[in-house]
Amino acid sequence: MSREVAVPVDADTLPVLELDDLAQEGEAALVARGAAYAKEYGRIQGVSTTLAKNLAVVVVALRVQHDDMRGSSHEYRQTVADMYRQAGLPADSQGALQNTVRWHVGNLLRRTMTPRQLEANNLQPTSPLERLQDSRKTNSAIIKAAKVSRDVTESKPKTTRRKATDDEPSTGTEIKATADNLRLASVVVDILGQLDKGVITKHMTPGQRAALDADLAKMERRIASLRTVTKKPRSKG
Repeated sequence: MSREVAVPVDADTLPVLELDDLAQEGEAALVARGAAYAKEYGRIQGVSTTLAKNLAVVVVALRVQHDDMRGSSHEYRQTVADMYRQAGLPADSQGALQNTVRWHVGNLLRRTMTPRQLEANNLQPTSPLERLQDSRKTNSAIIKAAKVSRDVTESKPKTTRRKATDDEPSTGTEIKATADNLRLASVVVDILGQLDKGVITKHMTPGQRAALDADLAKMERRIASLRTVTKKPRSKG
């Protein structure tokens, strides 16, 4: 019976394995080796995240010293470039690190600066993390809308039955159609909820705003038409 073997992992001297290197190892040894690699990977990932966050704090501190919270001045950029140059990282690693640090810098700025300060420095009020979350919500709403629309289209009967009277029981098809209408209304609300007034006012061109306004006007007319049959009729008295 094979016993588990502890596999030391030294990130500085760890060789890149080939499949032949493990040909003689039993199952227990392979499991131990894999667990050791996974554990070390998790440790290094945790340390690297902390280092990147700390580096972001250093970068923001440099912006404060240069009175350049946007990080756009030549003096600030030169200082940061010298800092990375002193680190001696390979070009590909440095690029990946800088992207990660920029992410954390953006989040840190939104935690430490007031909305007025952000606006004065022409910085967006939302952090990269918030924009990612908003993007995911938008994508989720679009995907949900597309799925519901496809399901409704595929489930429509080939022929239209006559309208049932109030005394007749609803069929399975009619129950499905009712549910589909409620689902469609729900996803419309979700989609409209993703529209951002800030994006419309600050980032859209006049032509883009006009196109959006035209689409909203069409929605408004369609909604008004539908509400003529959904609103509770007024009692005649």
